[in-house]
Amino acid sequence: MSSRTIAVNALPSVEVSQSPEEKFREYLASRPRPQRFTSQQRDMVRYIFSKHNHFDADELIDEMKRAGFRVSRATVYRTLNKLVDSGLLRRINLGSRTVYEHDYGYAQHDHLYCEQCGSMIEFQDSQMEKLVAEVCQQNHFQYEGHTFVIRGVCSNCNRARMTKRRLDLV
Repeated sequence: MSSRTIAVNALPSVEVSQSPEEKFREYLASRPRPQRFTSQQRDMVRYIFSKHNHFDADELIDEMKRAGFRVSRATVYRTLNKLVDSGLLRRINLGSRTVYEHDYGYAQHDHLYCEQCGSMIEFQDSQMEKLVAEVCQQNHFQYEGHTFVIRGVCSNCNRARMTKRRLDLV
């Protein structure tokens, strides 16, 4: 199931001081045991940040291979974990599926996830941000961010389901 990203009210980007590639290179160099920034990792970072969508590891591998890149499955999985640890990507667990999205350079936002077609609708709501801040304050909890996913059925799938039901009644 591939995912489609739909941004509601085009989410704003956030001003950042480094490119994703520079930030990842810095992360690798600052590890307890500094690591090399390989050409496969560079290709992945450039490819991932060349577009804004939600993707899983298998989709990324397939897309990059179709685009002519040589990537190994092991390198993709290891690099995705490092990109999450470095703050460049956010991991979103959707039951049996895990997707990734840009975290660096994008404002905090939440998601509506259609369990029928796999589309993800991004949205921001100031009331939700206020509620999260209040709950954290009440519980003396140090807030670092959140991932909120509302699962359900999107309007397109709902419409298709209603049409099918009407046809079944005939």
